[in-house]
Amino acid sequence: MSSENPIVAVTMGDPCGVGPEILLKAWDHDELFMRCQPVVVGDAKVLRRAQNYVSSKLRVEPLSSLSGFKASPGTIHCIDLDVLPKDLPVGRICAEAGRAAYLFIEKAVHLALSGEVAAVCTGPLNKAALKAGGCDHPGHTEILADLSGTKEYAMMLSAPDLKVVHVTTHMGLIDAIDAINAERVWSVIAMTQRAMAAYGVEDPRIAVAAINPHAGEDGLFGRGEEEQKVLPALERAKKQGIKVEGPIPADTVFFRAVRGEYDVVIAMYHDQGHIPVKVLGFEAGVNITIGLPFIRTSVDHGTAFDIAGTGRASEQSLMEALKHAAVMAARAAT
Repeated sequence: MSSENPIVAVTMGDPCGVGPEILLKAWDHDELFMRCQPVVVGDAKVLRRAQNYVSSKLRVEPLSSLSGFKASPGTIHCIDLDVLPKDLPVGRICAEAGRAAYLFIEKAVHLALSGEVAAVCTGPLNKAALKAGGCDHPGHTEILADLSGTKEYAMMLSAPDLKVVHVTTHMGLIDAIDAINAERVWSVIAMTQRAMAAYGVEDPRIAVAAINPHAGEDGLFGRGEEEQKVLPALERAKKQGIKVEGPIPADTVFFRAVRGEYDVVIAMYHDQGHIPVKVLGFEAGVNITIGLPFIRTSVDHGTAFDIAGTGRASEQSLMEALKHAAVMAARAAT
């Protein structure tokens, strides 16, 4: 594969949701093929059914392997796992769909680890469907880490003018605060430094958000979490020459980053980081897993069961996720 035109495996996501529809819409953008060679990992008959929802005239081309593969406008190539029934429901939680969504990810990871694709871009999942299908992982990030044997990883969200990396993600707030420790914060800082290099920012300005309001206000709020869990990691990072500041109160750090003071913010827990990203660019948001042995990006929205089958879902987040995957893959190849 060439650095100018990397192959990107794009998983269908939950086939009962809007994933198949946004795939078809994205493939209608010819500029997509100027960035990468996208190939779907999913089920060809589900794509054909979704063509009725979006009035797509694309040719659906099933593949059994990537031998000799070359993407081209007008055709949506699909590594066809053919694991779903013809009467699959639309817009509902379905165990068969959850199991299939997991198998799509599993196949894409295999392709990435074997070097057959330069990056993986994932469609939206439904956690209840995953669980019904026998998968106990709470989301994509944990599945990808498990399949690739990765122990240290983190979620990065990217929106216009803001990038955020999370110390913790899919856990309750009390559990998240318990899980934060200086070693984890340091690990996330180090991963963030490397991840930003993939975007061409070799010496990023990293801001670390506080856990408590006003960064604890000298012990007035919290139980010394900033002093115990955050500051030791910051001191370690600074000794290694990393440009990092914090802990900065969460009610100002994101504004300061958008204003241009920082290249990326490290958030302590799920909602602390997700809310500002989604306010700034819900449809343009991209989810990137850092720390994996391959490039992975994703849409930053769910399966949208309420509008599945209507053709109303926007492909914008998927287009952004594919753009990020192509940029990072091309840079990694140079």
